[in-house]
Formats: sequence, C-alpha cells, structure tokens
Amino acid sequence: MKKFSILLSLGLMLALAGCSGEAAEVVKVYNWGDYIDESTNRMFEEETGIKVIYEVFPTNEEMYAKVANGNAAYDVIIPSDYMIEKMINEDLLAKIDKTQISNYDLIDREFIDLPYDPNNEYSVPYSWGTMGIVYNPTMIDGEIDQWADMWDPKYKNQIFMYDSERDSIMVALKMLGYSMNTRDLGELEEAKQALIEQKELVLAYVGDEGKGKMVNGEAAMMLAWAGDAEIMRVDNADLEYIIPKEGTNYFVDAMVVPKNGENYDNALKYIDFMCRPDVAAINMEYIGYSTPISEARALLPDEMKNSEIAYPDLSELSLEMFNDPSDILEVYSRIWTEVKAASK
Repeated sequence: MKKFSILLSLGLMLALAGCSGEAAEVVKVYNWGDYIDESTNRMFEEETGIKVIYEVFPTNEEMYAKVANGNAAYDVIIPSDYMIEKMINEDLLAKIDKTQISNYDLIDREFIDLPYDPNNEYSVPYSWGTMGIVYNPTMIDGEIDQWADMWDPKYKNQIFMYDSERDSIMVALKMLGYSMNTRDLGELEEAKQALIEQKELVLAYVGDEGKGKMVNGEAAMMLAWAGDAEIMRVDNADLEYIIPKEGTNYFVDAMVVPKNGENYDNALKYIDFMCRPDVAAINMEYIGYSTPISEARALLPDEMKNSEIAYPDLSELSLEMFNDPSDILEVYSRIWTEVKAASK
C-alpha cells in the first residue's frame, strides 16, 4: 500500500535524530508472520543503534510452546489476548515499567484495563481486529452472512479454514450458538462433530499462504482476520468481508516482555517506538490491522482510516474476547487432532 508521505516525514526525522547507542546492543523480537512493516525495524536500528533480531511464529500455541520450554529467549513478543493471560498466569512475563513508555498515554482508553491484563502491568496494545469470512462474490450463489454458510455443501472444495485449533473451534461453537469460551464438554463435542462434518467441504486448512490463494481466486471463501481481509482486497477488489451474525472473536494483540529476555531496557525502547503514532501508522498501513492509537489512525490514508472492516462500530456487533484456555487445553488439542485425522 502507498505510504510514501508518512515514510518521507519519518525518514527526515530519523536523519535529523542521527544514531545513538552501542552497535553491539540488540533486541530480540518474536512476532506473527507478515505482521510488521519491516522498514520500521530498520528505522528503529537507525535511530537507536540497537540491532533488531526478528523471528516469526504462525500461531499463539506454537509461540507459547517455544517460549515456555525456556530454550528460546526473546525480549519482545506479540501474542494475542488469551495467550497473554495464560503467560501471566504462568509467571512467564515481566512487568513493564510504563515510565519508560512515553507514548503509552496515547493508547485509546478502550484498549486499556482489558480482562487479559486488568491492571495493565504486563502488556502494551499493538493492534486489534475481528475475525470473519472473506469471500469472492463472483464465486458465490446467494448471500454470505453467517458461519453456517461455511457448511453449505454447494461450496464443496471452495472453502479455506485456518489451521488453528482455537480459531476453527470458535467458528463451530459460534455457529452452534455457544460461547467461544465454553467449558461444557458436550458443547465442545458438538463443535468437534461439526468440524468433522465440514471437513469434506474444506479445500485446505491454511496459514498465511491462504491470503494469496484467495486473491488468486482459488476458493470462494475463507476464515480470515479483518486485517488480512483489508490486504487481500487491495490485490483483488472483488473480495468482500463480513462479520457473521452469530457473532465472532474481537481480539487485541499486545507487546509483552518475557521474564527470560536478556535486554529489558532495549525491549521497552522498542515497545515505545512501535507506539509512536508515525511509526504505528506505517506499520498498520502495511499489515492492514487496526491501531489502538487514534493519532496513528489519523495519519492513515482515507480509505483505511474510514474502513468499516478495520474500524467497525463495536457496539453494534456480537463480540467475545478469548480467555485463557489452560484448564481445557488438552480438550482443544484432542478435538483438533481428531478433526485433522478424520477422513473426508
């Protein structure tokens, strides 16, 4: 997407600021795939002299498995709400000294005091959004407005689902009219059976590669996050995005500092930099997701800052936020294993 004016103004500021700090200093960052404008990492390096060592993960669960075993040390991680709650409960995260985050006060109040970190001690919001269905009207016969449409036999081999146990089980639960945070084993079993029944209709369970496949017209519909839908629509104007009427997930991804990180002060400098409105605007314009900083939103192109996909009226939607599934994690893993192992 075009972001030349923002980049130019930031580039001028960086040139004036010059470089400081020791070249040997580093910050190790672990983030979702395709979830940053990597030019911002280079800008951070130029401004601070701190080298960014950057790695990506495909799901919250894979990130957690790598971090929790203690074999990998990162300074900044960007998980989702429920995973932050889980990592706080397991004492994996360090408290963030907000006095070192000069841009923290710019974060909109609706993204403060959220259930996963009620005292705002461990996390700083990075982005937010919803999950829904991105679809190609040229390949659709009728209206798409509910999760149940992803179970319609006429779209056999025209459906992409995420290869993600939490998200896919959420879809089945919401379709059935249940809370996506249910602990009821009967309801979870119904969701499993629904996903097994759906499997014969699913063309593939995908990750980030699904975006390109949808853009290329390889399927009629796909489970998608709103930010990914925004990016897909840039490359294929036929695509549409809807939040199903049964309700969906409203998520916040946030920056946290693992306790076993080795560069605490550099981690806080990185977090503060990412919260600066000009940097946040560049970042959100690239990834397509929604910023929790109004000053950053104001810097976005009109078509993005006014987008009903990126910035829906949350008060008009039926939304839930995931909570920590630790007490039923084995159930989720078993369900997804059985779904993936089921024959078509």
